[in-house]
Amino acid sequence: MALKFEELGLQPQYVQAVEQMGFDQPTPIQEATIPALMEGRNVIGQAQTGTGKTAAFILPLLHRIQPGKKTPQALVMAPTRELAIQVTEAARRMAQDTSVRIMTVYGGQAYGIQLRQIDRGVDVVVGTPGRLIDLLRKKSLNLSQVKYVVLDEADEMLEMGFIEDVETIFKEIPEERQIALFSATLPAAIRRLADRYMDDPLEISVISGQRTVPETTQQFLRVRDENKQAVLTRILEAEEIKSALIFTRTKARAQELSDELNRLGYPAGALHGDLNQEKREWVLDRFRRNTIHLLVATDVAARGLDIEDVSHVFNFDMPEDTDDYIHRIGRTGRAGKKGNAITFIHPRERGRLSQIENYAKQKIAEYTLPTREEILQKRDERFAEVLTGQISDGHCKRESALVSKLVEFGFNPMEIAAAAIKMARAGETPVPAADLVEPAPLTRSQAGRKYEPARGSRAHRRPETGMIRLRMNLGGQQGLRPGDVVGAIASEVGIPGKSIGAIDIQDDHTYVDVAEKHARLVLQKSSGKYSLRGKTVVLRLA
Repeated sequence: MALKFEELGLQPQYVQAVEQMGFDQPTPIQEATIPALMEGRNVIGQAQTGTGKTAAFILPLLHRIQPGKKTPQALVMAPTRELAIQVTEAARRMAQDTSVRIMTVYGGQAYGIQLRQIDRGVDVVVGTPGRLIDLLRKKSLNLSQVKYVVLDEADEMLEMGFIEDVETIFKEIPEERQIALFSATLPAAIRRLADRYMDDPLEISVISGQRTVPETTQQFLRVRDENKQAVLTRILEAEEIKSALIFTRTKARAQELSDELNRLGYPAGALHGDLNQEKREWVLDRFRRNTIHLLVATDVAARGLDIEDVSHVFNFDMPEDTDDYIHRIGRTGRAGKKGNAITFIHPRERGRLSQIENYAKQKIAEYTLPTREEILQKRDERFAEVLTGQISDGHCKRESALVSKLVEFGFNPMEIAAAAIKMARAGETPVPAADLVEPAPLTRSQAGRKYEPARGSRAHRRPETGMIRLRMNLGGQQGLRPGDVVGAIASEVGIPGKSIGAIDIQDDHTYVDVAEKHARLVLQKSSGKYSLRGKTVVLRLA
């Protein structure tokens, strides 16, 4: 039976505060960690983002505080300014019925603001290592009374190069202190840090089995780079998306995609390293207030973000490594809410999908992209809903008078309505008719199957209706298999695999049937522009 917050030994004001924040019962990391920290143990907590770890270390911290002292009694280190701000906001909400004073320090904010807060007295400091070091060097921050230290997202600190700063800060803190270290992963450098500064830590991990939260539905699509934007907009039209994070590989790509989404009528903002702090906070604030619903970001810019109610995460570009994948999709499906993570996979990246599945210990399903007809039908339904609402409101007297006049001129009311609807919808973006998703690769048994030419080669038989027979300059002597032929044409040219029909592999050439509507494109793009098994591919009419 699940515990309640009051059973963890928390004071009534903190139980009431977390209940007001919408938490009915502790999450696994809270249930395991809070009692140990309340007892004064050092703790290493391993949990994914979105599992409630902030409350796991803030609630015990608040119990250790004696409000009203001049110097800080607790220190929380976070890798990014955004995470530091979010931890501070959460801590203030939990301490709202107390006199505990909490402040944030981070780069990009004026020193004067932070110095005035320190001078007035503060109980808890939440900050980034860089700004903490600056304040210590200026002798503006006194950590001699700190007895509770938290390292949040320690693996992110390691990756961002902050571990030396963390060690410098530890030297300013009394040796009699309690330390809570939280990290999604525990690389060797983090374990060495824990060995140096933590006495007999209790290690708690809620990462068992799959590394991603079960509330997040994970899916993928096979899609070429030039089709990604069209695929994304089709999903945006089809899915109920409250707010979404869209991850790209580069800063320029994030900005370009954000600009294009805005042009197409999807409110979006970009978050990347070229933005100054003021613009960055402005974009994040608009996203949190739902002024914009889409945030296009790079991994570096999004580190430490803790945004509530993200319904979807899109990996527009595949992450560089599996840990990045876990961090990205951890930003949806949080606090028990349902989330969706959709990854776009270029044909050349298919092998990385298996790596992610093995690492995450979870099978990732293939997403079924809505068809053009389904999207057009949804548009019709949305337009009809708006139109019937307008009719119900009854504020159409001028328009009704105009219709009456047009009827007097001899126009049919049905034709008038159709023309008006067409004008009203003239601004809708076109929906591509072409197939946007790559075909699934052949299975090992399919790819390895030998295609023996029957008596009388297929070259001399008529192709199926709607197909055109082409001749490829490679064959069995080059070790060609049917899967190679499908992959070469479908992936390189950018047509669906179902558009490729019968394949007849001869010793030094191959006959392949291609859908008539794609034949010209295949011939244009298969004239020595790419290679297969180290040989240039040339196709011509058989």
